[in-house]
Amino acid sequence: MPFISKIERQTDYNLFDSSIPIVIDNGASYFRIGWAGETEPRVVFRNIVQRPRLKATGETVTIVGDHDPALLKYFDCTRSGPRSAFDSNVVYQFEIMEYILDFAFDRLGATGSKIDHPILITECVCNPVQSRSKMGELLFQTYGVPSIAFGVDAAFSYKYNQQRGVCDKDGLAMCPGFNTTHVIPFVDGEPIYKGSCRSNIGGFHVTDYLKQLLSLKYPYHMARFTWEKVEDLKMEHCYIAPDYLSEAQLFQQGAKEAEEKTRMWQLPWVPPPTEEPPSEEEIARKAAIREKQGQRLREMAEAKRSSKINELENELHGLEFLLNQLAHVQESNVPSFLAETGYVSRQEIESARSKVVQSLRKAKGESKSDQAEIEKADSATNEKYSLINIPDDMLTADQLVEKRKQLSIKSMSEGRQRLKQKRYEEGLERERKQQLEEEKRLENPELYLEQLRSRYKDLSEKIDQRKRLKTNGGSTNGNGLAGSVGRGERLNAAQRERMRLLTTAAFDRGKGEDTFGAKDEDWQLYKLMSKDNDDDDEEPDEDNTELARISSRLQLLDPTFVPKVETGSSQPAEAPRTRPLTKEDFQIVFGVERFRCPEILFSPNWIGVDQVGLDEMAGVSMRRLSCKDEKLEERLTNSILVTGGSSLFPGIIERLEAGIRMIRPCGSPIKIVRALDPVMDAWRGASAYASAPGFHTQTFTRMDYDVNGEDWLRSYQLKYSL
Repeated sequence: MPFISKIERQTDYNLFDSSIPIVIDNGASYFRIGWAGETEPRVVFRNIVQRPRLKATGETVTIVGDHDPALLKYFDCTRSGPRSAFDSNVVYQFEIMEYILDFAFDRLGATGSKIDHPILITECVCNPVQSRSKMGELLFQTYGVPSIAFGVDAAFSYKYNQQRGVCDKDGLAMCPGFNTTHVIPFVDGEPIYKGSCRSNIGGFHVTDYLKQLLSLKYPYHMARFTWEKVEDLKMEHCYIAPDYLSEAQLFQQGAKEAEEKTRMWQLPWVPPPTEEPPSEEEIARKAAIREKQGQRLREMAEAKRSSKINELENELHGLEFLLNQLAHVQESNVPSFLAETGYVSRQEIESARSKVVQSLRKAKGESKSDQAEIEKADSATNEKYSLINIPDDMLTADQLVEKRKQLSIKSMSEGRQRLKQKRYEEGLERERKQQLEEEKRLENPELYLEQLRSRYKDLSEKIDQRKRLKTNGGSTNGNGLAGSVGRGERLNAAQRERMRLLTTAAFDRGKGEDTFGAKDEDWQLYKLMSKDNDDDDEEPDEDNTELARISSRLQLLDPTFVPKVETGSSQPAEAPRTRPLTKEDFQIVFGVERFRCPEILFSPNWIGVDQVGLDEMAGVSMRRLSCKDEKLEERLTNSILVTGGSSLFPGIIERLEAGIRMIRPCGSPIKIVRALDPVMDAWRGASAYASAPGFHTQTFTRMDYDVNGEDWLRSYQLKYSL
């Protein structure tokens, strides 16, 4: 089975005699394995397994513990994430445990098919007999281990520090670990498991809580908050506050002490390149290029204009030649002559000639205000609509149809001309207003911006007030009472006119016999009342138009302006202007997070765990002891050892002492010390225990397990005083 790891393989396995035990500290966070009697383990790695596939070959490989993140680009990790064999500090996934043991023995140097050394392996307090039995079966049947011994990691750490004078024989071992926290009382150097207690809070939950807080605070940098990085940030920056409320008030008030306690993590950031102003040579070169391009465009435009003028002149000569030919044709032969040209009448040819003349003058840039040409165009127009001014009784049926066509065409043409003229005048008016505004802005830019903002605010309030009146009405209903108003006060002008017509018709027609509809004016009134004008008034809303114009003007001149987004608007809101990213945008600031996250060790209910905190666990453990001896309790509180990875938080000793003093009688002796090495003392204590001469009497073989059965493991307990 291929392993991917940064840990080198040990090659001195065969140098150790088979009587020397192998010591394993099987922690939920780290796995440590080494030889009994040594002070340091040989192999240490994260107690996790990942089994991805190689992208190139599809082969499944096993990644145990730490790995180089750069190697993951060669693997397909979509179906296999890091997995642990533990559930709340209890081994329950023995398939994963087998991968871990394979890797550990391989890196220790074992090459044979079996392990011929006794094994001392740690476990949690009051480990379930099923987990202990499965672990024994795995070691006996898979690896052929001759004998096994199980011991509690916190007890080994306490005994190791007791031998070095850090703590006494009577005391409490408090072990805030990775997944759980345990408290074990010791009497005469032996652990009393009946008095132990556990809470399901540990360093894992602190790291997870910190990761959640940072992800909520900096959502754009979530990819940076990997588990390993957040774990490092926790161990580097977090601390236990002596008094959480007082510490939180310091940060809330923004005191100078809070600023001193704030830490910052600078993410990688590369400043954007600054554009240097172009030199005079570069400006001259670009100007020459622009001039050359402009000259080429002018030449192309002139060539296109000349070609168009030639085409129009040829077309004009053709139409004049056609008119000259038509003048010599007899009246009876005109239809047959025109049938060959594609025109219907002489008027159509002259109208086409007039259009070509106008286009030719426009192409040549000549003035359009030539009076003769205007009169000629008018005469051509009169000839085009020759039947309009003739009375109907003087026209035939075909001429009447043609007259109606001419009337329709003429009205449409005049309407287009009027609309075009109106648009032209509106454009001139807009240009004039824009020029005036630009002059005001250049005269006093600050005053101009202030006036624009004030105008924008007034128009926004006016439009909002009108919308509120339209939907909800005013603040009173006409009777002096606050609340909504009647429908009549919410209607617009067109709707109020309809209501007036309805009430007038009801009062006028309701006095006698109902004769509504007998006269033509009644039906006209009905048409007025049936108009659907509920949406809004017919006239355009000038306020909204002016507000949109001022908003666009402010967005152009004021980079700090943020336009107001209307709720329920069908048009998508304009995206806010983005500013360039600065160094401060890539800074992760740690303030209250530094002490808020480890506070869950003392207040587990913050993350939904309904259990007591670390300080209260000491009182719970002492109350569970069978003998109620006040002197024994004083001896226990006078020697409290804090061990485990989560005991490395600064301030935990002072906070524990303050919490335990609250639950103990006044004047009770309280002494709390930290282990010499809270992380490694469990393995070192187990190594010293396994190297003692009487260790072999504490192990059990496979024959003992087969004869006594699984229930025998329930009462199996290691004696720590050899």
